[in-house]
Amino acid sequence: MKPRILELRQSVLDKNDRLARELRARFEAAGVYAVNLVSSPGAGKTALLEETMRRMQARGLRVAAIVGDLATENDARRLARSGAPVRQIETGGLCHLEADLVARRLEGWTLTDVDFLFIENVGNLVCPSDYDLGEALRAVLLSTTEGEDKPLKYPPMFYSADLVLLTKCDLAAAVDFDRAAAVAAIEAIAPHAHILDTSARTGEGIDAWIELLVERRAAMRIGELQRSEACV
Repeated sequence: MKPRILELRQSVLDKNDRLARELRARFEAAGVYAVNLVSSPGAGKTALLEETMRRMQARGLRVAAIVGDLATENDARRLARSGAPVRQIETGGLCHLEADLVARRLEGWTLTDVDFLFIENVGNLVCPSDYDLGEALRAVLLSTTEGEDKPLKYPPMFYSADLVLLTKCDLAAAVDFDRAAAVAAIEAIAPHAHILDTSARTGEGIDAWIELLVERRAAMRIGELQRSEACV
């Protein structure tokens, strides 16, 4: 049965990749910079996103979020307090988000009204690494409370990262977090990934994170404009 299982898995991934390419084209055409946030459960995705969205809106940036969890709408309700458009995906037993789930939750939204779309993935460092959601940036969160060797234990996920956010840095001393060891582990698996220290509680690194997003979106828009001009 193993070859059959592999064939089914490949078929699922091929379909997801096709839908993800379509999503990416839609996002770029609308000027939406999509960010896929991935981590283990409890690493602080929602807290980071809550503070990020609050600060971005204060700067006049238009943000929206799609939140994935196996059950409950708790995180979506929490993020919706910011006043930004937020939608929940309850996956049931599915341990990751897929491109078709994201596409369905976009229905009814005018994408040109959004500058940044955050996709908070299901808390899991395994399955989400295989599923492209059409994002422009994949950010993997590593909490100081998780230990320094997570990148070595879950190499596919960290290898897929464009950016690694070290979260809960205000707790680093209390849990004897060895930042140098964590950075060495990240660089061993994903030397291409940018690393930022953050704390949603103290605000450390949040402005730097936002500046990175703003700069990346500007670069995306320039690239899209150049491609459009080349086709004329």
